[in-house]
Amino acid sequence: MVFGGLVWILVASARVAFPPDQGWVMFVSVFCFVITTLLLILYTAGVQNSSTAWMAVDVFYHFIAAVFYLSCAVLEASDTRFRFIFLNQVLKINIAASVFAFVATLLYTIHAVMSILRWKNSS
Repeated sequence: MVFGGLVWILVASARVAFPPDQGWVMFVSVFCFVITTLLLILYTAGVQNSSTAWMAVDVFYHFIAAVFYLSCAVLEASDTRFRFIFLNQVLKINIAASVFAFVATLLYTIHAVMSILRWKNSS
């Protein structure tokens, strides 16, 4: 949630060369932030009760979030590279957003793999 929130904040304050790319990155970061917060609240409330259906939802969501964040990280890094090469501007905010998007991708991937292992062990 922390890194996703950082991506959201940094992308909102960044300038990009291609506004549709920024729109996709904002959509994914806000969507994943909201759904992750909702899942955290549900898990804290104990709604899942160690159900295999909830484990499947957890695996599916974190896999989709990892794929979405990977696409965002690549788009953000591509836009940052484009602006740096062709417009010759210092883009610290865009670079930070790219880095945090890659970190969020890594964390969602790790959580998805851990959820798969937990799901296999419970079956």
